[in-house]
Amino acid sequence: MDLTGTRALVTGGASGLGAATARALAAAGAHVIIADLPASEGAAVAAGLGGTFAPADVRSESDLAAAMRTGEPSLPLRAVVCCAGVAPPGRIRSSRGTLPLADFERVVAINLVGTFNTLRLAAEVMAAQQEAGGERGVVVMTSSVAAYEGQIGQVAYAASKGGVASLTITAARDLARDAIRVMAIAPGTFDTPLMASLPEEARAALAELTPHPHRLGDPAEFAALVCHIVANPMLNGEVIRLDGALRMPPGGTVRP
Repeated sequence: MDLTGTRALVTGGASGLGAATARALAAAGAHVIIADLPASEGAAVAAGLGGTFAPADVRSESDLAAAMRTGEPSLPLRAVVCCAGVAPPGRIRSSRGTLPLADFERVVAINLVGTFNTLRLAAEVMAAQQEAGGERGVVVMTSSVAAYEGQIGQVAYAASKGGVASLTITAARDLARDAIRVMAIAPGTFDTPLMASLPEEARAALAELTPHPHRLGDPAEFAALVCHIVANPMLNGEVIRLDGALRMPPGGTVRP
């Protein structure tokens, strides 16, 4: 799909994987809408791209519905990328007691329910558009290698990202009749603000686990895969691991 003269929306686009993706989509010719929390750096990032900032919480139907219809609304919305997410650590049982249900629910609400909220509202907009090259749009969601090898202390995060992985093929089949593709990327350890918050020894340990390339991933590499997914019409209903052959061990690299 050619993004020239179209709109693309990125949730969580103010930083990390989302900001890198927003830059790549803008370079591909799209008018990029960055949907992120009001207190984020979204406005500055959008201004640097000549795009639009839409203050939004992915859990809010009204926030996202407004975001989908902003930023040069006369242009078709062809690509939506879900990068908004949180990853607070927490064991089911720890020295602090049992993991509060509210903590688990918050992670699932943002990472999984927020992703589905974005997907369904994007599909609503895309389905009303004319086809271009045999398709109306593509939604790329963000899962994680934790969906397959969740570590100790990642129970809520792993469950939420596992949900995104399971959602992918079903959503692609649901939306096939509307000529809308649905894909997901399961990144490994990438050099994002989330990783920057870890102690240096933890960052080094994570980099050591990746067989090749023997380092943390560059967000631009995630963005490059997003752009290829958008451009390749045969990519549909699949979760692509982007991890340098990483397979996470049970524990030792995330905080308890």
